[in-house]
Amino acid sequence: MWLKPEEILLKNALKLWVTEKDNEYFILQRRRGYGEGGGGLTGLLVGTLDTVLDSTSRVAPYRILHHTPDSQVYWSIACGVTKEEIFQHWDWLQQNIMRTLSVFDSSEDITSFVQGKIRGLIAEEGKTSLVLEDDPEKFREALLRFEKWFELPPEEKLVTYYSCSYWKGKVPCQGWLYLSTNFLCFYSYLLGAEVKLIISWDEIWRLEKTSNVILTESIHVLAHGEDHYFSMLLHLNETFVIMEQLADYSVKRLFDKESFQREPALSDPLQITKRGLEAHAKSEQFRMYFRLPKEENLLEVHESFLWVPFSHFNTLGKICLSENYLCFASQDGSQCHVIIPMREVVSVEKPSASSRALTVCVRGKRALRFSEVRDYQRLANTIRSRCGISASPQHSASSEAIRGQCQSLINHFEDNPEDVTLMVGQKDSSKAVSTEALMTVFHPQDVENLDPKMLKEKMKEQSWNIHFSEYGRGTSMFFTRKTQDLIVRGVPESLRGELWMLFSGAVNDMATHPGYYTELVEQSLGTSTLATDEIERDLHRSLPEHPAFQSDTGISALRRVLTAYAYRNPKIGYCQAMNILTSVLLLYAKEEEAFWLLVAVCERMLPDYFNRRIIGALVDQAVFEDLIRENLPQLVEHMTDLSFFSSVSLSWFLTLFISVLPIESAVNVVDCFFYDGIKAILQLGLAVLDYNMEALISCHDDAEAVTILNRFFDSVTNKDSPLPPTVQQASAGNNDKASHISVDISELIREAYEKYGNIRSEEVESLRRRNKLYVIQTLEDTTKQNVIRVVSQEVRFSASHLDELYDLFKRQHFLSCYWMMKSPALLHHDPSLAYLEQYQLGFQQFSMLFFLLEPWSFCTIKSTLSLWVFRLIDENQDGLVNFKEFCCSLDTLYSGSFTNKLKFLFKLHLPPAFTESPLHLKEQPVQPFIPLTEDSTTHLSRLTAFDLPEDGVIRKSPERGRGKVDLQAYLKQWQNEILKKEETIKDLPRINQTQFIQFSKTLYNIFHGDPEEELLYRAVAHVTSLLLRMEEVGRKLQEPSSPPSESKKPADTTSAAEESSTEEASTTPESSDTSSPRSSQDPGPDLSEMEWSFSFEQVLASLLNEPAIVNFFERPVNIQAKLGQAKVAQLKLKANK
Repeated sequence: MWLKPEEILLKNALKLWVTEKDNEYFILQRRRGYGEGGGGLTGLLVGTLDTVLDSTSRVAPYRILHHTPDSQVYWSIACGVTKEEIFQHWDWLQQNIMRTLSVFDSSEDITSFVQGKIRGLIAEEGKTSLVLEDDPEKFREALLRFEKWFELPPEEKLVTYYSCSYWKGKVPCQGWLYLSTNFLCFYSYLLGAEVKLIISWDEIWRLEKTSNVILTESIHVLAHGEDHYFSMLLHLNETFVIMEQLADYSVKRLFDKESFQREPALSDPLQITKRGLEAHAKSEQFRMYFRLPKEENLLEVHESFLWVPFSHFNTLGKICLSENYLCFASQDGSQCHVIIPMREVVSVEKPSASSRALTVCVRGKRALRFSEVRDYQRLANTIRSRCGISASPQHSASSEAIRGQCQSLINHFEDNPEDVTLMVGQKDSSKAVSTEALMTVFHPQDVENLDPKMLKEKMKEQSWNIHFSEYGRGTSMFFTRKTQDLIVRGVPESLRGELWMLFSGAVNDMATHPGYYTELVEQSLGTSTLATDEIERDLHRSLPEHPAFQSDTGISALRRVLTAYAYRNPKIGYCQAMNILTSVLLLYAKEEEAFWLLVAVCERMLPDYFNRRIIGALVDQAVFEDLIRENLPQLVEHMTDLSFFSSVSLSWFLTLFISVLPIESAVNVVDCFFYDGIKAILQLGLAVLDYNMEALISCHDDAEAVTILNRFFDSVTNKDSPLPPTVQQASAGNNDKASHISVDISELIREAYEKYGNIRSEEVESLRRRNKLYVIQTLEDTTKQNVIRVVSQEVRFSASHLDELYDLFKRQHFLSCYWMMKSPALLHHDPSLAYLEQYQLGFQQFSMLFFLLEPWSFCTIKSTLSLWVFRLIDENQDGLVNFKEFCCSLDTLYSGSFTNKLKFLFKLHLPPAFTESPLHLKEQPVQPFIPLTEDSTTHLSRLTAFDLPEDGVIRKSPERGRGKVDLQAYLKQWQNEILKKEETIKDLPRINQTQFIQFSKTLYNIFHGDPEEELLYRAVAHVTSLLLRMEEVGRKLQEPSSPPSESKKPADTTSAAEESSTEEASTTPESSDTSSPRSSQDPGPDLSEMEWSFSFEQVLASLLNEPAIVNFFERPVNIQAKLGQAKVAQLKLKANK
């Protein structure tokens, strides 16, 4: 590749380089230790230097230098990994540059011209993704080494690289760490000792920063049961963050099947860059902090001061701008932030020309003033353009009027600081309400009721009204520490729905999607799917003791919301616990609001919770265990196995404590959750364990601990709840138990915030990322063990061999997904399916893996035999092969008896595997599936259709699509599998002329390259001749009246055809799996069948008479060696494809 011209001193490099070619202006050199005579001490020393030293040491084995006759200065202009590559550059220079240089008079002009030309070439090449890198020159060089050392497919995108030490045992190896889209790679070469490491991100179990006595700080990677440590990184934190981002990207893309359609930087795995990953991480953090929709991306960040009316001072913070929102978060510890939807902005003005300040006026006579904004003019223009506000002259009058109004508001506030209502405004109370929350219908508040609980409720409402008057109400309200204090003390019943919508961000979703919920309800009405069946089953289990769900009003609303969400998001559909959560949402929010709250919970606040594997809940349970170890060491000392807390706390996370606490107490927990997210649930869980510490330490087994916690939850009350006894769930019997004094939920929440409120959301997210890899790999390992347990009953492979086979099978699945976003194999993967069907291979993936593992090398990747094997084992004809089908076929070929192996080969040449039509194949070495038979083409088109269905989804999972699942068909299929009897040799149909010719060719293919090849060929010829004679005799006995010449003619023809195929197989066995049109020509559609055919018994009996053939098939196969070779070759095969 061309390099940016760089001056070097040639005399210092004479010991490291050898001149291969030179002329008046250019020199082509080879690095010592490479190419001819590359061994010895020189090669070792040069290899070590190339690995350890910085990239400026020019590790490429070939380079081209430019110089002029009257100068001692040399310039490096090109380098290459191979001789062919560098010679192409040399030839280009000879043809395009040398003739031109003769026109220049001075050496300076020649050098200047050459440098300019090379920079132009680099600029042309730099129009690709390399221009996105910080230092294109060094990155190009690192990419060169990456491709040379690891031999990965050329599509693999290098993201970044670092110099570091890799600890192999107790000895560090200095080398280079390369992070690419799909792999973590390390290379070291020290005095002949080469260390090469390639780990795919989807195989990593643990990724964490650690420290010990030897290593002050290092990065720990656990993969394949092996620990890897990387240290001595100059930028360890930066390296770790990039590794985390790449691992998370791999998990989301390969396991969660996320396509990143709204994020161009990540939508193509071939174009991933470090900058794109950083931008994605910042946008994700931005959305999470401000609870914004997934469509929002962080576009600009500006440091500024915001005038805070309630505190009467300017607070320092950052303005964060996305497509539809202007947000501000303080950085001075005041915990103040505000979210301004662009749709609410009326005007953006400058108070004065001299100040670097902006005033943003929003609806409801509210204004926010930002000062000390460095690039305030550009920010103002950006906000105006996104809000559609014009600052053109024709609107100058209205603009001046608005500016005057805003300035008068600011002046008024500065003169009258006590009158803050003008700055923050009030919520418009005149808005009509179409539906009511169920609590207002079934438990309307009695205004005249003045009992202590209602008075307390009125006091809460008054506190919130005062808060609204100071901090604003609605979407542009200021969020502060005082807001959190009010949440902890309890939210009044009348404001609960409004505040849930505000804190969760659902209010913005609903405002930007008017009419969406109504349309969903209409579209989903009357649909019948597995999800709707499950919803119907659980409707009457949702808060059954509450009057709202003892009537059709509540049940119908619950049905509509759950069905609409299942229709909106079929990936989640419906999962248990969603009904309980939605029931509580409907009590305090209108129906449409409850739907958007459910969207916010399932898709933003509790990601991956509501699916078949509840990965999100399991991850948060692992986070909970980490926090227990950190905050409750006394409990950890007593209960070393913390998995108990994971099992008992699962319902806490899935239902936000609703399933274990009385409803009147649980809603207070939900209040905190919508404000603080999962942090609130973790804090409360720690407080519960802390409250019951002594009792848990003294218990003797898990059952006793469960009883203690259940009694505690029964004793939790809400003394301030205004709900009547008919609505409250706490029973009098439970409250009267002397063993447990009642605990007020407000006190418990307050204690949780006081003791564990220092847990930061950033810390929780970091723990989530660290534990997610381990949780997913644990689930994947469970799937593997279940599959192996099932398959082991059907095959003779050992457990260890099945384990390795499964890893190869799964890796082959992912290899087809690494370099494309919408890989067909990726769409086939569905964790909700049965274990055996979670990973399946289409024909392309199967052919490559079968080529590596089949024992006789009779199938090439491109051969039609691979297609016939695939057809044979694809029993349900869905265009996919699962692990069991794959293993059963290999087991037959590896460990089956001679009869079973022969039966497999025999069936390979019968329909549906083989078709009787001729195979018109072109003699092209790289032609894939080269025009096949009409039937073959039909099957391949069917495979293609299954690889890429219309909507990209295989319709095998009950959760897929929205059609009614035929459960009877599933039951019938299951019954047939149970009653399926073993196939006998008498059940096999007879093989006809065309099929038998191809069968003979396959045998020649199998025997090719064997030490006894000639003996085996003669045995096949003898068997073929014997069978034809037997058929001829049988035909004569059956038709004694037929003229001898007529009956003999077909046999003579077929014998000639067989001899022709035998001769072809003997001379060119590598191409014998393909029949030529001459040798396999059919006289007619039915004529060949009428001529002659053989039964399997005849073929078997004939081959049993040939000891050479029997010994060949009964020869044991070294399975372990085959698996080891496949592991090494699997990735290289993909790279060389």
